Amino acid sequence: MARPSVLDQLKALSHEIRYDLVRHLAEGERCVCDLEALLDLPQSKVSYHLGILREADLVTAEQRGKNTYYTLRQDQLFLLGGALLSEIFREPLALMHQTKSIC
Repeated sequence: MARPSVLDQLKALSHEIRYDLVRHLAEGERCVCDLEALLDLPQSKVSYHLGILREADLVTAEQRGKNTYYTLRQDQLFLLGGALLSEIFREPLALMHQTKSIC
């Protein structure tokens, strides 16, 4: 499976529910049932959004008995921050004035 692009990961984070999930997972590993209670959402909706975060390589899941526990991939978030800046600032920032203008 190919590594998700910066844009794919940003899209995954851009939804309010997924952003809230990431914020809760930043506090530590959580079971789906805990996340349901924290967000006051049904299990199906929480699992759906966690699946998108998994596809974006931002969380990992571990099955333990009947429950699935999710952990935030902090390394991926740090890499995302650096990759985003690298894509935006492809060349050194001009400090004085614009040199490449159409007009």
